[in-house]
Amino acid sequence: MAAHALKRQFIRDSEGNPIGVILPLEEFALVEETLTKLLLVPSTAGKLAQMENAANDDLFMADLCETMNAFEQVDAQWLEPD
Repeated sequence: MAAHALKRQFIRDSEGNPIGVILPLEEFALVEETLTKLLLVPSTAGKLAQMENAANDDLFMADLCETMNAFEQVDAQWLEPD
């Protein structure tokens, strides 16, 4: 049985856009520490701080307002009067 060596394998979505990659272990070892830092789940205190700061984030508030307006319109279509 012949052994095949795999190199990087790119994962593509249905439109052919690259969305991920499978790395050989040697290459993964080079980026593992950075990825681990990026993927850390924030502590509860960190999450609370983010929520407190959200009210001062103009982009977040604009997105929230747009989302709530869209919800209000859809909700009005489905709301059954008492």
